[in-house]
Amino acid sequence: MSNMISLIFITIGILFNMLGCIGIIRLPDTYNRLQAATKCVTLGCCSILLSVPFHFGFGDAGIKALVAIPILFFASTVGAHALIRGTYHFGIKLGEKSIKDDYKEVVK
Repeated sequence: MSNMISLIFITIGILFNMLGCIGIIRLPDTYNRLQAATKCVTLGCCSILLSVPFHFGFGDAGIKALVAIPILFFASTVGAHALIRGTYHFGIKLGEKSIKDDYKEVVK
């Protein structure tokens, strides 16, 4: 039963990672690409890490995987925010179909 649960989490993780990679290729501008990379790949990796305790139990590997999940989650979101803010300061324009620029009022 635990192998089936871990297989489900691994499959979900692979699907999220694949959707993130497709988003990086298909989306029009840097900001949308970083959005896809951050959200999809973070959820995919967290899902794969969540499968480790089900497969190996709560030994060394399971505990390390559970500790890595919040670290990965917070580090990737903060890193993506810093990358997007740096990209905006560098002067990379939004895509042509972008409707609203939220940084315009915040960044001076």
